[in-house]
Amino acid sequence: MNELKHLAIIMDGNGRWAKKRGFLRTNGHEVGALVVEDMCEYCINNNIEILSLYAFSTENWKRPKSEVDFLMNLLNKFLISRQEKFINNGIKFQTIGDITPFSDELKKQIKILKNLTQNNSRLKLNLAINYGGRDEITRAVKKLMQNNTEISENSIKQALDEPCDIDLLVRTGGEFRLSNFMLFQASYAEFAFTDTLWPDFNSGHLDIIVKDFKNKNRRFGGL
Repeated sequence: MNELKHLAIIMDGNGRWAKKRGFLRTNGHEVGALVVEDMCEYCINNNIEILSLYAFSTENWKRPKSEVDFLMNLLNKFLISRQEKFINNGIKFQTIGDITPFSDELKKQIKILKNLTQNNSRLKLNLAINYGGRDEITRAVKKLMQNNTEISENSIKQALDEPCDIDLLVRTGGEFRLSNFMLFQASYAEFAFTDTLWPDFNSGHLDIIVKDFKNKNRRFGGL
């Protein structure tokens, strides 16, 4: 049985879910945010140490300003409303990506939740916001150069926002691409793609994928 330490999910399909129902795209994002709790609970119950969720990419700034503003407000509300649950459930909250473009208020709430949960150890939740895999690697290399550190595969890995390799990467919504998500960490990840849109995705769907992963023959280039 393969060990699943690091699970990563590309949460895709919020807008299409809403459109199918005649709702605003923003309604899809609201419902999608609720799925995060279900995923965290599943990871805790199944001893998965790290959950990385792709929430907002470096390319998502191209979306209409009204939708971007809504997403920023939704994220701010999420950070505030989940404080007690994260603390009580032992979830350590972290972000990956470059948060410098965000508002002072949003950065403040990110810092507060990180500080409140820094000693939690049941699950590490990485929320990828203003995140791009290429940008992460570029920032890591710049960091090494500024510190006069020798550039190697291992030094780059340790300079990333999240150095732990991904074991299983899941993408909802029926698309078959990485979309610039954790390119370095996903080098030997197993991939699972599902047509289920993110707001409809639940722990039952994930459990089927995880059971399949655990029975795969992972050779890592060997025989």
